[in-house]
Formats: sequence, C-alpha cells, structure tokens
Amino acid sequence: MKTQHRTDTAITPSPRISTGIAGLDEILFGGLTQNRVYLVQGSPGTGKTTLAMQFLMQGVRTGEKGLYITLSETSEELREIASSHGWSIGDIELFQLINDGSLDPEAEQSILHPSEIELGETTRSIMDAVDRAQPARVVFDSLSELRLLAQSPLRYRRQILAIKNYFSTRQCTVLLLDDKTSEGSDERLHSIAHGVITLEQIAQDFGKERRRLNVVKMRGLKFHGGFHDFILDTGGLKVFPRLIAADHGRDFLAVARSTGSLGLDRLMGGGLVPGTSTLFVGPSGIGKTTLSVCAMLSALERGEHAAFYLFDEGLGTLFSRSAALGMDVRPYIENGQLHIHRIDPAELAPGEFAHMLRTAVETQGVSFVVIDSLNAYLHAMPGEKFLTLQMHELLSYLNQQGVTTVLVLGQHGLIGEVRSDVDLSYLSDATVLLRFFEATGRLYRAITVIKSRTNDHAQTIHELRLGRQGVQVGEALEGFEGVLSGLPSYRGSTSMMDAQG
Repeated sequence: MKTQHRTDTAITPSPRISTGIAGLDEILFGGLTQNRVYLVQGSPGTGKTTLAMQFLMQGVRTGEKGLYITLSETSEELREIASSHGWSIGDIELFQLINDGSLDPEAEQSILHPSEIELGETTRSIMDAVDRAQPARVVFDSLSELRLLAQSPLRYRRQILAIKNYFSTRQCTVLLLDDKTSEGSDERLHSIAHGVITLEQIAQDFGKERRRLNVVKMRGLKFHGGFHDFILDTGGLKVFPRLIAADHGRDFLAVARSTGSLGLDRLMGGGLVPGTSTLFVGPSGIGKTTLSVCAMLSALERGEHAAFYLFDEGLGTLFSRSAALGMDVRPYIENGQLHIHRIDPAELAPGEFAHMLRTAVETQGVSFVVIDSLNAYLHAMPGEKFLTLQMHELLSYLNQQGVTTVLVLGQHGLIGEVRSDVDLSYLSDATVLLRFFEATGRLYRAITVIKSRTNDHAQTIHELRLGRQGVQVGEALEGFEGVLSGLPSYRGSTSMMDAQG
C-alpha cells in the first residue's frame, strides 16, 4: 500500500489595515484583515455612514483607492455629510445607483416582475463600477435596498453570496452597511460576512443619548468583546475601548507619601500610598474636598502631576475656598502640573470618562487623581448599567499604573443618622470617615480611618479643624463617647483644639 506524505505549508496571515478610527483599531488589535467582506449594522442615525467615510478616507491617506456605492443616499447628500465634519471626499469615487432614469415611467415593463429585472441590473451595475474603479476599499450602502429588491430571503442570500464571491477575486476590503430596518432577525448575514460590527443608539431618561459599539464576530482575529462607548461629533466617530485593567500594568514604588498634614499622616499610618485609592466619606460641608485638595497640593509640591475631576461644584468656588485655607492651586494650573476638568456627567458616557483618565495617566504623566464626587458620577447617569463595576475596573487600572487616587463620597444628613445611597467603601483601599458632632454648645468635626489595606492606621477618633492654617488634626477624643453618632457624651478631660491654643 502506497503511503501518501502530506506537506503542511505555513499560512501567512493576511495583513491588517486601519479603519481610520483609533479606538476601533485598538479593539480589533490593529484593524481589519485585508481583502475581506465586513458587515456594519445599526439603526438609522447611529453613525454607519460616518464610519464608512472614515474607513475610505484612511485608505486615501495610505494611497488606496476608495469607492462608495450608494443605493439609499445621493452623492450630494454624502458630500454634505462629509462637509459637516470638515472633510473633503473628492479623492473618493462615488457611485450612485439611484438616478432620475430609474424613476422614468417609460422604463417600466409588465412581462416580468420589475424587482427581478432591477435586482439583476443592480448587481451588474455594482460589479461594473468596481471593475472600472479598481478600488482597494469599497463601501456598499445599504443592504436594505437590496433586500427590498430581492423580496425573498433565498434570493437575497444568493445575491449577497454572489457579491461576496465577486469581491473575493478583486483584492478589496468591503464594508456592507445595513440599517436593520427589515422585520425579524437577519442573522443569516452574520454567517456570510467575515466580521460583524453593530452600532447602537440608546435614549436616556436625562441627558444626551448614548452610543455604543459591539464587535459581534471576527473570523480568525482576536478582539475585545463587549460594548464600547463612542460619540458621533464633528470630526467623525470617536470610539472609547472598554477598559480592561489587566491589560495595563507597570512597575512602581509603593511607599507612603505625605498628605500635607502631619496629623492626617499619623492617622493614616504614614500617608497615601501610590497604587491605592482612598475614599473620603461624610456629609456635605464636612471638608472632604478640602482634604482632597490638601493631599493633592502636597503631591504637586513634590513635583508630581495631578488631575482633578470636578462633578459637583464650580471652579470659582473651588479656587476661592482653597485659597482662603492657604491652599492656592492656580499656580500649578499655570505651570501645567495640574489639570482640572469640570465634568457634566449628563453629557458624558462612562467609557469617555475612562478614556479621559487613561489619556491623563498615559499621555500627560498624571500620578495623582481626585474624583469629586462619586455621587454625581453615579446619580447623573441613572440609565447606565453596571456603573459600580465600571468604577471598580477604573480604580484597578489606576492602581496598576501606580496612581494615587482620592475619591469623595457624600452622605445624607448632618447630625445623628447619616446614610449613603450607595456603599462604595469596598472599592477603596483606605476609607476616611468624617462626622459633625455637637459639644459645649458648638459644632465640631471628627475624623477617623476605618480601613486601610496598606498601612497600620490609628484606631482613634480625632477632632478635625479647617482654617487658614490648612488641615489640622487634634488629639484623640478619648474623653467622649458616641462621637460618630453626632451627639456624644463627655466622660473625660479631653480639651478641644480651640481651648488648647
């Protein structure tokens, strides 16, 4: 019996090409496989046409010829869309299948069903246009028109297969756009295409709509699955890849650094440690933001770069209050060490916020971050799901980058019962609790550290004083019981800080 020897030859992977959208390329680990057919699905208004134009314009930048075949929009409409983004698409060939001749009643006939003639002519027109242009990148907009001409799922699938087989011999990368206006599921397209990308637009109860992208399938390609936020703005699509903390780690020195207050340093077991997050929690007006600014100012004085994300109050209020306490941060804004961002979360997607933080850390060299406050971040986006999980991933990323993170969480109530709408203390590595309490007919502040994963912190409760001398932490309130309840009883001889001077 003759033995047949099989020789396996190594298959060279097809080269990748950029989509023209940096965030999408990152999700796809470099871009699309060249000379394949891809399906881009999304309801009207999600940004399919804009994505397709960016794809073709990227080809022009790299010397590749582009062809835009349109059945649903006119060439003039496409030029207007491009102009709205500040683009010129003069180097992209536009082929418009809908023209005045197709509306001429004289062209109609009655022997065969019009759709049978139109479908065949449409397919031939597409092939003729590609043969003439010899493009490297093609956009077909849209499949819904072809679906209407086919009238039956079988004929439609056959036409799509014919188009795919035709393109497979033409050495071009193709995007097929589909507006998902057909009734029922059309997953048969997914089996035909080499890859599938879906775009979604979600209306919110408050604030602007959210857009997100999902790579459903990519044959033979590794990609980041799940939903990724994106925005459609002047200049095109900006995609924010879903943050995966495990992909972003680096070495750093985890040594405690001063908060700018000796008393607070002693209370926290040495200060704040890089690669950890600290949560300041307490009622409104207790001094959470002031403590955050104090710690940030200490980092700035050491030469670090910092970013402050302000959700609640205005910049003017922050500047004036900090300056009144002897903590003027404006010089550090002027020299570029400090970046303060006033955030309107109703206009910001969680993925966009994570992208802002990544840019600050990886591009601007930021090593100290303040988020003030988590309440506004969570409450202003009620339509978003899994925000707490996203915050956990975000903090894990910052920790792995060696960033010192300070979080502010407000609580309801002033004296007595104080509560939080959400419990995020488990997210932080250290938790500093602040409370108002009444004694001798006056209102005082108390501070204690209730958790630290890195330092051997003090177990005592201390008086906190905020003034022109900055942040001052007094001796332990050993003569009081029930300080954290807001209504303590006096059982000793501890003197308050105003009586110690």
